[in-house]
Amino acid sequence: MSNPNTPENEPTAESAEPAESFDTILSQFEQSHSRRSGEGGKQISGTVVAVSAEYVFVDVGYKTEGVLPIALFENAKGTVEPGTKLMVSVKGRNEEGYLELSRLRVEVPKDWTALEKAFEDKVIIVGTVTAVVKGGLSVDVGVRAFMPGSRSGARDAAEMEKLVGQEIRCRIIKIDATEEDVVVDRRAVAEEEDRSTKERRYSEINEGDIVSGTVRSLTDYGAFVDIGGVDGLLHISDIAWSRVEKPSDVLSVGQQIDAKVLKIEPSGKRISLGLKQLLPHPWDAVAARYTAGERVRGKITRVTDFGAFVELEPGIEGMVHLSEMSWAKKVRKPGDMVKPGDVVEVMILGVNAAERRMSLGLKQTLGDPWADAAEKFPAGSQVEGPITSFTKFGAFVQLADGIEGMIHVSEISAEKRIERPQDVLRAGQVVKAKVLDIDREKRQLRLSLKQLVPTGLDEYIAEHKVGEIVSGRLIEVSGEQGTVELGDGIRAQARLVLETAAKEQPSAAAVDLSNLGSMLSARWKNGPSLSEAKSEAVRAGQIRSFRITMLDRGAKKMKVQLV
Repeated sequence: MSNPNTPENEPTAESAEPAESFDTILSQFEQSHSRRSGEGGKQISGTVVAVSAEYVFVDVGYKTEGVLPIALFENAKGTVEPGTKLMVSVKGRNEEGYLELSRLRVEVPKDWTALEKAFEDKVIIVGTVTAVVKGGLSVDVGVRAFMPGSRSGARDAAEMEKLVGQEIRCRIIKIDATEEDVVVDRRAVAEEEDRSTKERRYSEINEGDIVSGTVRSLTDYGAFVDIGGVDGLLHISDIAWSRVEKPSDVLSVGQQIDAKVLKIEPSGKRISLGLKQLLPHPWDAVAARYTAGERVRGKITRVTDFGAFVELEPGIEGMVHLSEMSWAKKVRKPGDMVKPGDVVEVMILGVNAAERRMSLGLKQTLGDPWADAAEKFPAGSQVEGPITSFTKFGAFVQLADGIEGMIHVSEISAEKRIERPQDVLRAGQVVKAKVLDIDREKRQLRLSLKQLVPTGLDEYIAEHKVGEIVSGRLIEVSGEQGTVELGDGIRAQARLVLETAAKEQPSAAAVDLSNLGSMLSARWKNGPSLSEAKSEAVRAGQIRSFRITMLDRGAKKMKVQLV
């Protein structure tokens, strides 16, 4: 490689022969250069002799090497090293004495005839942009030519300014030798070359290839990556195994990345790329790391109508179904319990590594309220809580978080028949009730309102005792069993078999009729006397004497025996 400060044939102190002057050498070079570079712009073969940070030095057979900017090779994603053969054209000589080379075929028409032929053949010629003029650019193609701004390929005035002094490839789209009017087009040539480059690049890329590229632009749904003249789409879902909210959170314009070619659509020339596919899938190690019954912590990533997704680690998500969020029935939608960004503790209910699914439970980490419900709400105890909801057959009362009791419609009132719970109760109303029964396995708790309200039966039971003789009216007879009314709304189960004659029979005077009161006198005014009825066969409507055999105040029940 020659040093521009020490010309190759400069005489030295050791030279024995008279040296040629530098002017003579330069003159010879100019003649040689003029001769060779004027041969119709033909390209000549050169050999790379050295590569620096800025230039590639090429031996083209002249006394001085030529140079090409290293950027030409970097932009084309190419490589160059000493010994590489290149086809180049000589453009001139730079300030340091090196030949300025071009890899383009330099076609410089010498006259109007050559220009007209280039126009007719639609061949590509080379010109140099000399200035920005009104409406476009002035280009030297052997004569002065005009290039409209719209055909320059530049997007704005700033890019047009940058073209001044540059060598461009263009095509003549209008020529008038008489008026010396020539119009050239650079944009069409650039588009053709771009299509050609893309066609070649498409043919080189295969699905599964690992390619290097530069992030060209970012959108809400992904990134476009330049992979050597063509763009590939890196969808947001293929950036990382973890959930990515915005591509700009992970990537930046100009960033160099390696990606995997996932799919090529020949019809649309669309290339799909993947970044996460170059990393191991997080689910490959899930079976060894997570087991059912384990408690873990994670972040809520999204909430749906049927549940919420929890990220345990990048790329690993599990789903908490609505039914696994709370022991309480009041949860109607997941958003009532959690929101995106919440950090929660959950229990792993199941892992399916093959389908990459994991079911999680939130309520399991809060404790089961039914575990000690039997101790908190034993049968016979009194409870209090608000009405939460209604059904056709009753109303639900919330006793604690996750525990509701049900009041059947028949247990609402003892005074009248209730058709619908909503007729006497309202949502949110706080009521007191008696616990009738609790089933921990079925998670059911039965309540009663009417059994906390004092009735005439309560008073009757309080005033009487087992063994007493009372009077009542038979209202139902079924064989040896029946139902007797002892007072207004006071009924008892009756055994209708007479006690043996050997037993002492109470006199009629001892019969207690005080409890029948005005009702019996009014309703049974014309009924038979006790002595008369006793001699008759037992039938409904009779007023007879009975002995109390059982009193149960808690169950509100009585039993009597016909005497």
